[in-house]
Amino acid sequence: MCREAKEARDEMVARAFPVMSKLFQRCAAAPTQAVASTGMLLLTILQFFLDFGEAVLHDADGSLKTFFRSCLSREFADPIVAERTLEFIIANKTKILSSFPTLIPQFYPLLLKLIASNGERLEKKFLEVLPLMMSAGSFLPLFLSLMDLPMLVVALEKVERSSGTLIGSSIATIQKSAAPEMLLALMDEAYTGSAIEDSSGNSGSDDSSPLDLADPMFLDLLKDENDGIAAKHWISPTISSTLQAAVNSTQSDRLKQSLEMAPRFLSLFFTTALRDVNDSLLCALIPVVMSRYAAMFPDKVFSFKVRKRLSDFILAAFQRSPDIIAILKKPITDRLGEAHDNPAKAKLALHLCWAIGEHGAGGIDRKDVARELFENLELLLYENLATSQEPGFDSMGASSRKSSQARLLCFVVTAIAKLATCHSELLPRARVSLAKVARTRTSDRRVWQRACDYLGLMNEPAICLSVLGPSTAQGNGPGIVDWSEGGTKMVAHVPFYLLAEQKGPPFHDFSFADLLPTE
Repeated sequence: MCREAKEARDEMVARAFPVMSKLFQRCAAAPTQAVASTGMLLLTILQFFLDFGEAVLHDADGSLKTFFRSCLSREFADPIVAERTLEFIIANKTKILSSFPTLIPQFYPLLLKLIASNGERLEKKFLEVLPLMMSAGSFLPLFLSLMDLPMLVVALEKVERSSGTLIGSSIATIQKSAAPEMLLALMDEAYTGSAIEDSSGNSGSDDSSPLDLADPMFLDLLKDENDGIAAKHWISPTISSTLQAAVNSTQSDRLKQSLEMAPRFLSLFFTTALRDVNDSLLCALIPVVMSRYAAMFPDKVFSFKVRKRLSDFILAAFQRSPDIIAILKKPITDRLGEAHDNPAKAKLALHLCWAIGEHGAGGIDRKDVARELFENLELLLYENLATSQEPGFDSMGASSRKSSQARLLCFVVTAIAKLATCHSELLPRARVSLAKVARTRTSDRRVWQRACDYLGLMNEPAICLSVLGPSTAQGNGPGIVDWSEGGTKMVAHVPFYLLAEQKGPPFHDFSFADLLPTE
């Protein structure tokens, strides 16, 4: 009626507002055990506040927070209330962003519980809301929460088995933590790679036992509001035992859906981050991403999908801002040193080696950083050369281990050659390293061949710079090909000896025309 009124609208709004306000407060203060749901009614009143609040000088911020805390915290599992809440946020997205920018980032854990409870049915609408959850204060915790979405489902189902339905009572008790020390430790970990000490104790939990809501790990998973601190669940015995129980039992439909949704949510998160976030936040996020590369819900398909998105993001961030490599030198070297711990960390080391070589350790002016990273690559190379000549301990795992090690050596050898090409003062050391590989005949032939090829390339500096030079190099030095001008230039001095004296027709099906722009 207020929307449609053309005359005396302000008077009608002024008369309706006190009644709406009293009704809102009465519904918000309703007992938690009330049978009737008040979610739909409260959302309708909130829409009235947003539409006509200016006419009566009403700030809707308090009312919105009251709705999240008193209603949605109890009714997030109600499919009707959940869907209507997402529709309300989408419909008022512009107003919420301009007038209440901290609202959605503050309550993003509650919205994650909403999607975890209701599953893929609301995924499309949730994807529209997800970018609104990102702010400077929620950026790091939101990433970890998206990674842990399947674990959140496990926790919610544990609550459901212990106390019945999720609808009707709030299951989260927010504890005020002594945040300053933890926040400083988190930033220290992000920029220097040092570890945060775990103070959670040894509070174990078994899936068959009643849920202990006082357990700090479950409190962090089931919280309603963002407290700005990213907890480290994966070193908690509570989480370990709960995950083990979840893996050994049949997966529920909700858990299966969360395993499908979480990688898609991460894709949107990373796309938004690369588009909108500054380098400072990226520098804080990348070490956290690397630390979670080998720590995630133990489902093979889920792990494969998530690791693909994590590595794509790391490489895209380095491509956007190569200087980040120099800033994050310490975390990167730490990850290179963990390459032998497990296959996941070895795969992360592969991507980091490639990025170091591709971007010249951050650029041609980062000579000190390049030297330190080069020394770490040398160490990784020599360690693997030594162990590659040792016999395997078991017949089943030896072949796989040797293959993984050979692949890592190929990446390390390439990174050394590319780094030395960008920073010419490293060329003598690179020749020594590659020559050592070339003389080690017992190593994998692929590694040996690659080292020989790079040694040959280094005898032709112009060609070497064109083939192995960093993609972000500036200027037009000898051997640098500007492919945007390829249509009017000739390509000469092709290093045909790299074809290893192949005879007969070319073994590839491409031509130089495929590399040149058509327009």
